[in-house]
Amino acid sequence: MRLSVERKPVKVYPDSGRVIARYFFNGEERAIELIKKILLLDNETVFGLISPLLQDFSKRHRNITKKLLKHCDRVKIYVEKAGGNYEKLDDYTKLLIGSYFTHEYSIESAAFFNPSIVPDPDQTNLEEGQLRVLISFRAVGEGHVSSVVFRRAMIDKNSNISVIPAGNYIDEAEKIHNMVYNKKLFLKKAQEADINDDFLKDVDEKLGERFDYDSLKKVVIEAKDKTKDEKTIRQYNMILELSDSYRKISFSKDTDISDRVIFPISDFESKGIEDARFVKFVRENGKVIYYCTYTAYDGNHIMPKLLQTYDFYDFKTSPLNGSGAKNKNLALFPRKINGKYAMLSRIDGWNNYLMYSDHINIWENPIKIQSPEYPWELVQIGNCGSPIETKYGWLIITHAVGPMRRYCIGASLLDIDNPEKEIGHLKEPLIMPNPDEREGYVPNVVYSCGSIIHNNDLIIPYGLSDHSSGFASVNLDLLLERLVNGG
Repeated sequence: MRLSVERKPVKVYPDSGRVIARYFFNGEERAIELIKKILLLDNETVFGLISPLLQDFSKRHRNITKKLLKHCDRVKIYVEKAGGNYEKLDDYTKLLIGSYFTHEYSIESAAFFNPSIVPDPDQTNLEEGQLRVLISFRAVGEGHVSSVVFRRAMIDKNSNISVIPAGNYIDEAEKIHNMVYNKKLFLKKAQEADINDDFLKDVDEKLGERFDYDSLKKVVIEAKDKTKDEKTIRQYNMILELSDSYRKISFSKDTDISDRVIFPISDFESKGIEDARFVKFVRENGKVIYYCTYTAYDGNHIMPKLLQTYDFYDFKTSPLNGSGAKNKNLALFPRKINGKYAMLSRIDGWNNYLMYSDHINIWENPIKIQSPEYPWELVQIGNCGSPIETKYGWLIITHAVGPMRRYCIGASLLDIDNPEKEIGHLKEPLIMPNPDEREGYVPNVVYSCGSIIHNNDLIIPYGLSDHSSGFASVNLDLLLERLVNGG
């Protein structure tokens, strides 16, 4: 008999009105011809065109003039090629040029799903029994490009959840090329990304043991200028693309959490940032940091990556390395176990694995700990976010795929000191897609990327058929009792 689960009345749906202003470029030849025509306009015409545009789009974007000027600056070289003098252009002309190289992108127009949940770093001014949380979602827009967006929510003493409405604006992070690379790790990841070994050896000789993005870029540009071989040029381009996987990004301090979107910022994640699994990680000294594992996808390659932040304003991203950092579904434990980092993975696509590491970015020697066992999970089993520590062991919320490719949510319990040992495994699903949840972009799917315990209830945010998101709760004692007694 299945455990009783309470589905909450709260649903979160995609909002097509949530748009960002992105750089738009149609190629060098068209850019030059377009700019030539703009430069022929007199000042009165320029002002008459840009003024209503600013009035209209300032209602949709915070500081739209800053974005337009930034996009104009990106085509500075084409202004010169079109016969203009960029430095002598007035601001209105720059704004108009920028507007022609800008388009709106609706980040949530297709779907809003696969949430994870962590405590908000700010727990001030709460009533007894309340918990303020941050929820990440996978937002999908035009071209099925995925990004990470956030909402703030409140859980009350009765485990009721209320999601705070999003703000009026949404902003991408600022990109910062100030990472220092460890050459050994960088070149190892480059090998895993199918970059030619001979080429990597050539690059290896030109870089120090630690180097920054500008040094790498200089070496690559010099090398590209010396060859006309298209294959070699592509290899150099891949090195630069890989370097973009190491970033520090930051958001303005005047943004609400719902205003921030982590949009793909490198070619290795150009097709999406998928299924972010956030976890509140407590270091051995008691200091808290928030980690997130996610899947970067460029249309051909899958690259597991790590995101880390203390405050959800400033983030650092880096690839995950090693034989265990493969495929999707990596989920970090919320603390070290026996002095080592621990991670769940699914390197073969259908079994659950466990890994330990002394370094949070390097994962080797995965150990298989779970295989599909019951009819509702025979196609594959994986995790639904980071393990949760309980008095009886590590609670693992799982996803499983059965007949008709129906996704269900289950649960397992692992030994607290030796998580390679499974203590219990539900024989029946915890959550199955009901008639109100089965229709969507991908039918018959319920899926989560992280849960939380509050007031002795397990709160599970979950995606509904790759379209929207809902919430459910289950009594923790009843769940643990079922798992300890064999499922």
